[in-house]
Amino acid sequence: MNKVLSRRSFLRNSSEVFHKSCIVLTTPMILSACKEASKDYSDSPNFKILSVNEGKEYAAIASRIIPSDESPGANEAGVVFFMDNVLSDGRELEHNILKEGLKNLQAMGVENFGASGFYSLNTDQQDQLLEEIEGAEFFETMRYLTIAGMLSLPEYQGNRDNIGFKMLGYENRHAWASPYGYYDTGYPLLGDK
Repeated sequence: MNKVLSRRSFLRNSSEVFHKSCIVLTTPMILSACKEASKDYSDSPNFKILSVNEGKEYAAIASRIIPSDESPGANEAGVVFFMDNVLSDGRELEHNILKEGLKNLQAMGVENFGASGFYSLNTDQQDQLLEEIEGAEFFETMRYLTIAGMLSLPEYQGNRDNIGFKMLGYENRHAWASPYGYYDTGYPLLGDK
């Protein structure tokens, strides 16, 4: 229960920093990216715009923002494919901002730990580097995209297998879908006498 509450608290607090992201998505943009991300992930593991190295790095960053522990995290939800689709939708400027931010993060990894790949660091080292850049446009954009990829509507195939909704304890059920509950058992159907 504490893990669910702490994740809810994290997501609530994250909404306050979305304005620092270099990417702002409308609901239709998120839904479109989710649909494409799921299709791309199931068709092939290739990226549209990200290099293989960028994909590994962004996936590792997303995995520290929403880690896998007792429950699945950003990796299992396929967040990096969501990011790839968002960035491939005519967002060269934003992609370049993220590339520059990634270069800076990698330089910090070399300076502090002698490792050029963020994904090759252990989780404590990764967390240390991310804490140092928290508040920066690069980090806030990565956080924004990670959360958007986790919590997109599943009918548009955004959060794979409803992982984001399960993380919050939300059951995505339509109110009028059968089987109906006790609330309508006392009402006669049309044509019943």
